[in-house]
Amino acid sequence: MTKKDYYGILGIHKNASDTEIKKVYRKLALKYHPDRNPGNKASEEKFKEINEAYGCLSDPQKRAYYDQFGVAEGIGAGTGFGGFSDIFDDIFGDFFGTFTGRTRTRPQKGVDLRYDLDIEFEESVFGVEKKIKVPRWVTCPACEGSGSKAGKGPITCTACKGAGQIRYQQGFFSVSRTCGHCHGEGRIITDPCPECGGRKKIERERMISVRVPAGVETGSRLKLSGEGELGTFGGPPGDLYIIINVRPHPIFEREGDDILCRVSISFPMAALGGDIEVPTLDGKANLRIPSGTQSGKLFKLKEKGIPRLRGYGRGDEIVAVVVEVPTKLNARQKELLGEFARLSGEDLNHQGRGFMEKVRDLFGSAEEVGNRQ
Repeated sequence: MTKKDYYGILGIHKNASDTEIKKVYRKLALKYHPDRNPGNKASEEKFKEINEAYGCLSDPQKRAYYDQFGVAEGIGAGTGFGGFSDIFDDIFGDFFGTFTGRTRTRPQKGVDLRYDLDIEFEESVFGVEKKIKVPRWVTCPACEGSGSKAGKGPITCTACKGAGQIRYQQGFFSVSRTCGHCHGEGRIITDPCPECGGRKKIERERMISVRVPAGVETGSRLKLSGEGELGTFGGPPGDLYIIINVRPHPIFEREGDDILCRVSISFPMAALGGDIEVPTLDGKANLRIPSGTQSGKLFKLKEKGIPRLRGYGRGDEIVAVVVEVPTKLNARQKELLGEFARLSGEDLNHQGRGFMEKVRDLFGSAEEVGNRQ
């Protein structure tokens, strides 16, 4: 009848979880394994105790019996070195590839592709469908993806015996790595396909229809699932990402979901007011200019902007008016403007002097400025 303190051997509490037990066991097993302590009898005995304790406490049935009766009699507590090998497989399996000789050639998703698509401003506003040609690798039709010439087949790799992995001994455990001769496939092509040269795939241009939704802007990204490169070892194809670039418009500028449009008006229109036609994305629209409008005044045309890509409705069109000052006047026009100035109480002959007086009031004379410095 065996009476041992398995919790004490592992240095854990009686309420330790399975995860805690496994973690402690891994640490102790590495420390006391005989291959790391050759000729050390004490370490060898300690290692056996650790395995015995873990073999009991890692099994729910055995642990329950042990907790109730304090012994492991009748259940078989020892695990030998087999359990230790399993633990190491769990710890290092993903890092080194495999520990038991099993090939771990996993399906790999194909590479994602990128395509830069230029569109016009109006196309970004209302959406458009485009046809694009995308070069990508496809399964070779001549060999149907085998890589071998018709009537020929690949042979088993002599280096790995078809396993795709070559086993190496490192210390007290073995490590398997991908075979460098067959690159993990287990077979070697001796008579390659003349069409693809044994690569199993060829590059071809594929015509793809891309629906660009209304409201996109420069930098918007569209994802076409499964339109990327082929996967390997039976993996799924990658994706195709369409990156949008919107060409600038000669009239409109985009500001979020709104558009900005600058419209020139004459001095009389600004002073007296009136109706003008302004361009919009939907055609022309009438805009009322009130009398006394100043240059830079902003007007809003509701729902004349960009359709909201992630919402409802549209933005607005902002119209900025620019008052044009006439540069070429005939004698009659000059006479009328002069009279307008006099009626307004403006002395055109002394305007320059009045301006300089305002400058002096603000900044002082050059001598005064020099004295302050």
